[in-house]
Formats: sequence, C-alpha cells, structure tokens
Amino acid sequence: MNTNAVLIAGPTASGKSSFALCEAEKLKSKGFRPIIVNADSMQVYNELQIISARPEKEDEERFPHYLYGFIPAKRPFNTGAYLTHVANLLERQCEKTVPIFVGGTGLYFKALLEGLAEMPKTSQETRMKFRKEMEEKGTLAMHGLLQKRDDDMAKSLEINDGQRILRALEVLEETGKSLLWWQKHASYNPFLKADKCRKIVLLPEREKLYARINQRFDTMVELGAVDEVKALYNLKLNGSLPAMKAIGVPQFIAYLRGEIPFDEAIEKAKQESRRYAKRQMTWLRGQMGEDWQRINPL
Repeated sequence: MNTNAVLIAGPTASGKSSFALCEAEKLKSKGFRPIIVNADSMQVYNELQIISARPEKEDEERFPHYLYGFIPAKRPFNTGAYLTHVANLLERQCEKTVPIFVGGTGLYFKALLEGLAEMPKTSQETRMKFRKEMEEKGTLAMHGLLQKRDDDMAKSLEINDGQRILRALEVLEETGKSLLWWQKHASYNPFLKADKCRKIVLLPEREKLYARINQRFDTMVELGAVDEVKALYNLKLNGSLPAMKAIGVPQFIAYLRGEIPFDEAIEKAKQESRRYAKRQMTWLRGQMGEDWQRINPL
C-alpha cells in the first residue's frame, strides 16, 4: 500500500474541495496519479448530494473521486467502516497513486494517522434496548442518562450525537467500564505514516467563513436541496440515523411537516452550520499539531 498521502482538513464551506483539486494538479504535473478520497462523514451518503455539498460532476471528471455517496442513508456508518473502505481502495491503486484525503470529519483524520482502538463488541439485545429507548425519549434524554452513569464520557460528546451516546451506553452496560477506559487502554495501529504525509488544515477568518456558509446554503436551496430532503423524508427512516441529522435535513423536514415557515428553516440551517463550523475550528486548532500546515484559504 502506498503510504504517501495529502491530508486536507478544514471546517465546512472553507473551500477544501477546490483546494484538493489544486493539489491534485500539482501532483499530476510531477508525474503522480492523484486520487481524491472523501473524509467527510455526511458525504458518504448517497441521498445527500446537495445538502452535504458533495463535489460536482465536473470536478469528479477531472480526477478520480472515491468514497462519495456510496452508502445508503438507511445504513449507519462509523470510523471503523471508513478505514476498512480506505484500505480496500488503496490496495487496488498503482505505485504512482497519491491519495488526497479531504473533508471536515476530524475523527477520520485521527484514525488515519493514529489508528483506531479495538473496542469491545456488544450484543444486539443491548443495542436494540438503548436504540428503542432513544426513539421513545430522544437524544437529549439519553445524553442525560449517560451523564448520570458516566459523566466524564458524557462531557466528551455532543448532546445531539445520538450514535456515540448509544455506543457509550452499550459498552458501559455490558462491560461495566466507561468507553473512556477502553479508549485509554486500547492499542492503536496507525493507518498512514505521518512523516510521509503532507498535512494541511484550512483555517479561514471566521466572518468570511460565515458569509460563505450563508451564500453556499442559498445556492443549495436553488439547486434543489428541499426536494432532496423531501425524497429522504419519504423513505421514513429512523430519525436517529446519522444521515437524518445532516445540517439542513432536520430543518427542512420541520418545514415539510408544516412546523416552521420556509424562511425560518433556511435561517435555522444556516445558524446550525455556522455553529458547526465554529466547533470544527475549535477542534482543528486544538487537535492538529505543529506538523499541520495552517492555511487561510479565503
């Protein structure tokens, strides 16, 4: 497997895809075969073409793009599955191939460079028990339950991150130990060699990024984001699935149900996108060390 790679991380709407294409052109001019590999947890879902801002067809024709839109929204997808698909992809590439990983999911980059801890498996009975409870009580209530039973773990998770809240409760239920304990005592096997990767993090000025977020969301609406969400809503999927929580999906579903006006749905989605970008920027600044080249792209 070719371990030479380019990693491009950054918050939503920071221009990562365009930056990746520029890097691909540079590599091509040097005789390499660049491929662009998705590192965004929402862009893996087939039904989320517009709302997740997947690369356009014209860009995909310039260079091979992989791991975009290849998972149905009805199927949960996690970091372990992501690494498996990356491994299978790179094993099929030639010696001159240089993968360019591009996205905003920090955990994917950490897993590529630091490896993924082997966590204990849990029974289907326990998984279904907590999933049913979440369907009945909601994500906030389950976060509260985790807070009572494992406060340190609860503090490390977003209150709306249903998938990871469920996982933490399942592990605690079956092993009697916090997921934090398992993470601390697990062994890690890096997937990529950090010293052979070029690592770039895009950190634009906040106000410029917010303006770009607003403009991009307006463009999404013009391209048919509401129809895309309507098609997803008509699948009648479980609301706890990751794809159902993509920014814009809950807001437009609320509009389609007649719960809020159209303009309010747009403003709520923009606001949530700005908040998400702020959390991403904080995480990237804190987690990406000095070996990551910091670039202001806007």
